[in-house]
Amino acid sequence: MKDSMTLPRRHLLAGSAAALSALGLAGWTGGARAQAAAAAKPLPAYAGWKTPDALIVHSSSTLETRRSAFGTSVITPSNQLYVRNNLPAPDAAILDNRDAWSVAIDGVKNPRSLTLAELRTLGVETVATVLQCSGNGRGFFPSKPSGTPWQVGAAGCVVWSGVPLRNVVAALGGLADGAAYLTGTGGEKLPEGVDPLSVLVERSVPVKALDDALLAWEMNGEPLSLAHGGPLRLVVPGYQGVNNIKYVKRVAFTSAQSQARIMSHGYRMSPPGSKASPDQPSVWEMGVKSWINGPLPDKGALKPGQVQVHGVAFGGTRGIKGVEVSVDGGKTWLAAKLIGPDLGPFAWRQFALPVRLEAGSHVLASRATDTAGNVQAEQREENLGGYNNASWRDHAVSVTVA
Repeated sequence: MKDSMTLPRRHLLAGSAAALSALGLAGWTGGARAQAAAAAKPLPAYAGWKTPDALIVHSSSTLETRRSAFGTSVITPSNQLYVRNNLPAPDAAILDNRDAWSVAIDGVKNPRSLTLAELRTLGVETVATVLQCSGNGRGFFPSKPSGTPWQVGAAGCVVWSGVPLRNVVAALGGLADGAAYLTGTGGEKLPEGVDPLSVLVERSVPVKALDDALLAWEMNGEPLSLAHGGPLRLVVPGYQGVNNIKYVKRVAFTSAQSQARIMSHGYRMSPPGSKASPDQPSVWEMGVKSWINGPLPDKGALKPGQVQVHGVAFGGTRGIKGVEVSVDGGKTWLAAKLIGPDLGPFAWRQFALPVRLEAGSHVLASRATDTAGNVQAEQREENLGGYNNASWRDHAVSVTVA
């Protein structure tokens, strides 16, 4: 079945440099050079509708939301949302007839392909989730891991609409025996002469994710754009972005994880100095995390007096119980107030705390606690790929009051 599908989308794996070179993407990981040159790069054509001033263009496939652009609203506008593609976006012609797009469903009692039009008849749900690249916060690693040096802007909170994947499974007779993983495969066409498994975007997550997964055709109330995976995307709430497969062409319930390199060796929590391998933990669920979006130092010194320290917090597959804020680099903490609507356990919560800041320098930090009592870590977990950085200390900001 796989051979008949034209597949991948996202891939940043060591060991596939030759394949990426063949695609003209060998230099996509510019590191500090990409960050330094970001301001000079225009938006790529497939994302030309986005707001340039709100984004840092690291490359044609990596656009980061500026920290100052998050504002104080809970939903991230589509025209400001980050983009992460491991391969060029497909031709926009795939959106010409959205309802004709088909996805194969395997590992069920009655496997078959369903068009988007057929999926629309099986039910609809809407869910708000944090969408975050697993490398968000990589730019804070002193080891400078290979990859885009994201700070906080490879994330956003968006609203998806689509059919619950559990409805699709039920309509096809239920899961076949032995299903341990939910495996999604992306839908770009592969170039000739490339080993499919070396670039194929195919990710497996534990089958428990079926409870909340969607096949989504809308984001923020609009038909899903090409930049964000349209016409159809597999959305796995609470899991890092790479598991939310764009242009999804196949969903399978499998006994083993995918053999695609992006799964077997990519996005693994590999210790520094090691080589990625399938026995290392995969980048799956997001952990508890928060950061401050204001005040920020980019507008110069603040005036002495009261300010509203505000930001966002999320817990992956769990909701947020509370957030603390420090104005002295973590020496003391005060409870912030959760503000705005609670859009469910997968969305982020806004928080705010009014404080008086006197003249001098202040290090503003936030520390979140999820509903299970997990507290945001002070330090990052060092790893080869720069993944899963939830360190409150890394995400702190320094402001001057004069």
